[in-house]
Amino acid sequence: MQALFDITALGIGPATAIMFGLMVVLLLSGMPLAFVTLLVALVFALGFYGPMSVTIITSRIYTFVNSFIFVSVPMFVLMAAMLDRSGVARDLFDALKLIGGRIRGGVAVQTIFVSVILAAMSGIIGGEIVLLGLIALPQMLRQGYDRSLAIGVVCAGGSLGAMIPPSIVLIMYGLTANVSIGDLFTAAFVPGLVLASLYVTYVLVSSYFRPGMAPPPVHEHIPTSEKLRLLKGLFLPLLVVTFVLGSIYAGIASVTEASAVGVAGVALSALIRGEFNWQFLKGSAMQTLATCGMIVWIGIGATALVGVYNLMGGIHFVGGLITGISDKPIVIVLVMMAILFVLGAFLDWVGIALLTMPIFVPIIKQLGLDPVWFGVLFCMNMQMSFLSPPFGPAAFYLKSVAPSDISLGDIFRSLLPFIALQAIALALMLFFPGMAVY
Repeated sequence: MQALFDITALGIGPATAIMFGLMVVLLLSGMPLAFVTLLVALVFALGFYGPMSVTIITSRIYTFVNSFIFVSVPMFVLMAAMLDRSGVARDLFDALKLIGGRIRGGVAVQTIFVSVILAAMSGIIGGEIVLLGLIALPQMLRQGYDRSLAIGVVCAGGSLGAMIPPSIVLIMYGLTANVSIGDLFTAAFVPGLVLASLYVTYVLVSSYFRPGMAPPPVHEHIPTSEKLRLLKGLFLPLLVVTFVLGSIYAGIASVTEASAVGVAGVALSALIRGEFNWQFLKGSAMQTLATCGMIVWIGIGATALVGVYNLMGGIHFVGGLITGISDKPIVIVLVMMAILFVLGAFLDWVGIALLTMPIFVPIIKQLGLDPVWFGVLFCMNMQMSFLSPPFGPAAFYLKSVAPSDISLGDIFRSLLPFIALQAIALALMLFFPGMAVY
């Protein structure tokens, strides 16, 4: 194979700089990440190996899309799309007011509890933030909650789907790093609950010790019949969570099979509620198609780029740079976390996972560290990226449904305390790995 233009003489260092620079320029031009990575991969494949190297790209892409576990991604996305269109989230929120109405800051705490349950049902983030922005945010603002606290709770709580199984982020990491997704789900469960507990603690401390952050609780008498009606809203969501996660943890079903069980459970819930019809199914399917199309295209581009870069010797080059920073594994892991945090402020998490994990995971294994533990660290880091300016997607999701007087600047300022809480949770995971690999 003869290259169309010789860039091999540059060496891997300058070639890496040119590759990165070209990606930045194309991204700044507004081109989607999926097409940027695919175009750069094609340019460097032709430059290094000539026209016959296109087969390298196609074989890498086929391997990526041919993974059986990848089937679970559209299933979990479909589950989330159905939840978006059903009244399950609203009933769940109403049911938990039996607890939230008894404490100061109760509606905010209630919102976080709802976030945990919704995250355990689908593992999708955008729809959850929009749902909470429509249900919880207006109620908190109407009751006199501090606006920053209300905004932060909705965005941070709605982003818990990145950590709490069945997280799509965990699934994509497992696919990229060739790690058991069942092990990842088990490892991420406790850290996800720890993060949610930090949110709840922050809300309660702010509500009780900072005047004006939350109104006093309203003690209203709720008849027993109304309590029973509200509690019915907990039954179907908890049943779906039990079947999905219970079947995985008990070893009854694989992640892919459990995702199908989850879709069936949400569809049955919608059917029982009288919401399942042709428009419901069509809208859910179209939303799933759009989301999965984005994930697949980013995956195709990133997989092709990593494949070409690996053939160029780039992965060994970057690995050598990172491992040469220090002989202490914790320092190397901290550098990786810093790189992921910076990338998370500008790139989609799917692209970050597919571009960086083929480089980072072999280094983690070489250092004798647990790739499952590192996967939880990665997801915690990506959780931060959902809130981090300037392109934190959580802020844009909420802005689409928030009152017009709430600007993006207001939202990002409100998220700063919750980003700090995520950093604390990440530090706990770094220095107490037993939280994940218990």
